[in-house]
Formats: sequence, C-alpha cells, structure tokens
Amino acid sequence: MKEGKVKFFNETKGFGFIKDTESGKEYFVHVSGLVDEIREDDEVTFDLQEGRKGLNAVNVKLV
Repeated sequence: MKEGKVKFFNETKGFGFIKDTESGKEYFVHVSGLVDEIREDDEVTFDLQEGRKGLNAVNVKLV
C-alpha cells in the first residue's frame, strides 16, 4: 500500500487526484476506487492499478 494526500477531488464528477507522499507523482482516482469518502487534503493509503490512461489509485482508504 502506498501513502498519499488527496490533491483534488470533485464529488459531483466522481474523480480526483492523489499525490504520492514518497515519489511525488500524482495518480487519478475514480469514485469506484474508493473505500472511504475522501476530500481535498485527506491523508490516504491506496493501491495502484493499470487503467485506460495509466496508473489509477484504487482501494483508497483514509489514514
């Protein structure tokens, strides 16, 4: 599991981005990949899964 911070999340559209604490890379997250509800600046843990446009954050949980 990776750790990161929610950089942006649009509840209406159901997607956002998580910034990886270790690498500084940003990953797309879709509402279907959430375990917990998330908001901007939340600390989260997540796994990565190959999506249509690169790696996506999945199994996203609040820390």
